[in-house]
Amino acid sequence: MATTTVLQEELRHKHDELVGRLARARSIIARPEQTRRGCPPIDQFNAGTSRHLHAVDEALLPAVSAHVENGSALVHEYLPAARHLEVLLFHVKAHEYGSTWETTHDWPTLWGEVEQALVAQQVKEEELVSHLAEEASDDVLVLVAGRMTVAERRAPSRPHPHLPHTGLTGKLVRRVARPVDAIWDSVEGRSVGNPKPLPHKEPGLFWQYLLGDPRFPDDPANETRHNEPGDR
Repeated sequence: MATTTVLQEELRHKHDELVGRLARARSIIARPEQTRRGCPPIDQFNAGTSRHLHAVDEALLPAVSAHVENGSALVHEYLPAARHLEVLLFHVKAHEYGSTWETTHDWPTLWGEVEQALVAQQVKEEELVSHLAEEASDDVLVLVAGRMTVAERRAPSRPHPHLPHTGLTGKLVRRVARPVDAIWDSVEGRSVGNPKPLPHKEPGLFWQYLLGDPRFPDDPANETRHNEPGDR
């Protein structure tokens, strides 16, 4: 049984961030006949939530399947909540861009459904993490937390509810979807933002050798390297 809460805290912080983005997105006021095309708060909520859901598929679900007894069944129970939220995110984008199929839904109703779906997804996600913490080691939880961070940086910026979420097929689909999403984001001028960059990592011994730039722990030059223009 794990004792660290690093994964739980990371996911709680992420959902607090998404709730804040949702509040900003739904605060936009417009007349019913107006679309909100190119609205950054809406685009950023959609993109942030989509990336998180893809990161869960990429990092958390495989860990639960591998380390939790009956983990595959738990993953199967989680997926409908995630897909429902993704479908609603798809509707949000369609509503934002004035799709004729969205005329029967008003913004307050749609945002209310999104809020409920986000809460439901978080509940299911927390159940997975709770089971993982009960049956896996601290090392596994720390590893999953790290993989979630990396996966979110590489995740598609749009929901894909009807494509595979798990296994090798799901992984391949996300790899293909990410550049395709980026192209369409650029074409449509969506302000989707980018996840925070990972901390700068010093080159290993092999790369130091190739670069002709060996670094010794007590070398005073190490202090000045961080101030060089290329390291900023």
